[in-house]
Amino acid sequence: MSILITGAGGFLGQALAKALASTPGVNSLVLTDVVEPLKPTDTAQSNTQITSLKADLTSRETCKSLLSTDFSHMYLLHGIMSGASEANLPLGLAVNVDSMRNILDILREKHESTTGSHNPVRINRQSPSRSPHTGRRSIICEVLFNDFSRRGIIDAVIVRLPTIIVRPGKPSGAASSFCSGIVREPLNGEESVLPVNRDLKLWVCATRTIIRNLVRARGVRFQGETYSRVVNLPGVTVTVQEILSGLEKVGGEEALQRVVAKADPAVQAIVGSWPAVFDVKKALDMGFYPDGDLTETIRAYIEDYGGNKS
Repeated sequence: MSILITGAGGFLGQALAKALASTPGVNSLVLTDVVEPLKPTDTAQSNTQITSLKADLTSRETCKSLLSTDFSHMYLLHGIMSGASEANLPLGLAVNVDSMRNILDILREKHESTTGSHNPVRINRQSPSRSPHTGRRSIICEVLFNDFSRRGIIDAVIVRLPTIIVRPGKPSGAASSFCSGIVREPLNGEESVLPVNRDLKLWVCATRTIIRNLVRARGVRFQGETYSRVVNLPGVTVTVQEILSGLEKVGGEEALQRVVAKADPAVQAIVGSWPAVFDVKKALDMGFYPDGDLTETIRAYIEDYGGNKS
């Protein structure tokens, strides 16, 4: 099994690469991003060959060179997040739409050159945002991936991700960045700004659950209804206040006091427009895993990425 991960420099790509490297049957991993991604550590017991490459997927020639290798599976995780994409329309279109067209067109050409005799590559594509601007670009890609799957060129699984908490590292350009920030920064002894109301409901999922489900995605099969390859991955509905209560349980009152409310109407409008409840029966029937307790999610973040607890 030979697997490509794009956007592999991000925390999600890094965590997925580490998980796949220890998965039986994975012979090789190719990791790409606009900056050469780090290879996952703690894989000494793995026999997986890992290659890391710098690649700008908005370049068709770069995509053609990359896809000269025959991959059995691809995880397309690259993209510009909601806030950054809204601020720069041309860049958002180039990265979130045009790069996907490059990949699909090259795979179509390979398919046609073999008169359709090759096995369709399994593609796992994430649609991370439900915001009005990035969400529309995700829908464009979903339509393309559905149609290419219908034609037998690829075998796509399009997973729509809940907001992931707790993301490690620095704040991102996503409008939902505060969801992790109000936990991550206080646990690190730093202040974090809360830009939305505490009663705002969110659809979230733990990093560990997301990774388990991304690994699971490479093996799922669609039965019956095949015209749509979209799956809403499981998550849980929580309020901002419930996240803060979880922070207090794990980090104590001192950590909670580091969260400073400062309203941002733009962020409130974007995140407040996202659905907070999803029907995930389809995902569960396909063998995807449900998410667990919010407090345990915060404790798992500390175990995996560091931070302090009381």
